Amino acid sequence: MIIVTGSILAREDMFDNVLRSCLEHVERSRTEPGCISHDVHVDCQNPMRLFFFERWADEAALRTHFAVEGSKAFVKSLKGRIVETTGTQIYRTEAIER
Repeated sequence: MIIVTGSILAREDMFDNVLRSCLEHVERSRTEPGCISHDVHVDCQNPMRLFFFERWADEAALRTHFAVEGSKAFVKSLKGRIVETTGTQIYRTEAIER
């Protein structure tokens, strides 16, 4: 499984607009093959920060996700509407039996 994390800090005057775009991106991404989960959360310590947590079946599914026009358009749409981003962190994982 592949885990993807990242966060963005929205401009205060753009927060509602950015959140709406993030939710649309999440909903679209959840329908893609290989998407196990795709979520966005508001940071309770900084309510202008949005945190993404995604799980993908494999690297091929994630690469396909990054190539989808909707994904590219989403990233492009953030320009000028956010203050900063942590970028995307990608991890290869395996489950540990309990």
